[in-house]
Amino acid sequence: MQSGNLGATHLRRSKRNIDPMAAYDALPKELRHWMAGAKLPWSAQSCLKIWRRAKSVSEAVERLARAEAKALEKEQQKFAKLRNS
Repeated sequence: MQSGNLGATHLRRSKRNIDPMAAYDALPKELRHWMAGAKLPWSAQSCLKIWRRAKSVSEAVERLARAEAKALEKEQQKFAKLRNS
């Protein structure tokens, strides 16, 4: 399990060749706002990929919320398995 500023999570970390702050700053304002309130750490690249598939801002926010809910469910399952073993 990794910790630090990511919190207690089993999410994989990946190295990027881009400056994460520059990538974040280049995002649309609404997407940066969503990321600021996200429950999990998200990369600008992964959020932008979801964002671009949407046809509207509201659809994009819904897609992001669903993706986060799915990721949180996976995290809960991993923690449950660790507690039971």
